[in-house]
Amino acid sequence: MDRYAVVGHPVAHSKSPFIHARFAEQTGAELEYGLMDVAPEDFTQAVKSFFDEGGCGLNITLPHKQRAWELSDWRSDGAERSEAVNTLFCDDDGRLRGHNTDGIGLVRDITGNHGGRIKGQRLLLLGAGGAVRGVMPALLAQKPASICIANRTVEKAESLVRHFAGPIAMQATHYDELAGRQFDLLINGTSAGLDGKVPALPEGILADSAWCYDMVYGRGQTPFQAWAMDQGAEQAIDGCGMLVEQAAQSFYIWRGVMPNTAGVITALRQTLQH
Repeated sequence: MDRYAVVGHPVAHSKSPFIHARFAEQTGAELEYGLMDVAPEDFTQAVKSFFDEGGCGLNITLPHKQRAWELSDWRSDGAERSEAVNTLFCDDDGRLRGHNTDGIGLVRDITGNHGGRIKGQRLLLLGAGGAVRGVMPALLAQKPASICIANRTVEKAESLVRHFAGPIAMQATHYDELAGRQFDLLINGTSAGLDGKVPALPEGILADSAWCYDMVYGRGQTPFQAWAMDQGAEQAIDGCGMLVEQAAQSFYIWRGVMPNTAGVITALRQTLQH
């Protein structure tokens, strides 16, 4: 039986086994998908052992995505630019190939599942950590009008702006400096929502018909979604669909079959509610 797993630290909370089990049922694949809780100092050996023992593919989650990028012998364009890998497999020549499907999952959820638009929009990204870094290549490929990255530590946001500098207008700022500006699409890439908090954002930064997207998800509405609705957002979406869509892209990379995601997103939401 083909073996896959997600590697993280911690990893017990991961919904990836649930998602990939649904994909397997849907496509008639015989596979097992497990959890690997691996400390950072053991990551390299754990990956090597997994593939040496016949493993077929790994998903990588916190805190290992940058180390997975370093280990990869070959990287997709998105993974190369973001310097983060969340999907690994060995090719026929024994080379470790690294992809990053996070940005693809985010874009597909916004544009495909919800019918939203990124092209030509003024984007505000909250946070300058690994979550935002990982989705930047896919967001830039959609050709937004501009991207503003706001972070408590402006230097981290400035580093991202320099790293991804190109034809799209980009700016780094502190949350306090957003007053008087408006944006069409806000994406929360901070983990603050998991603690029941939202970055301190000024009133009036949502343009007419603005959308808000939270890359985290939970049992119900996230604090960022609640803030967005209070501010009059047209849509306030959580990251549940992104999680399933990025997993579907990993499944496709490994097995050459693209699963249908709609039913899996519904099933995952039902599981979270219970």
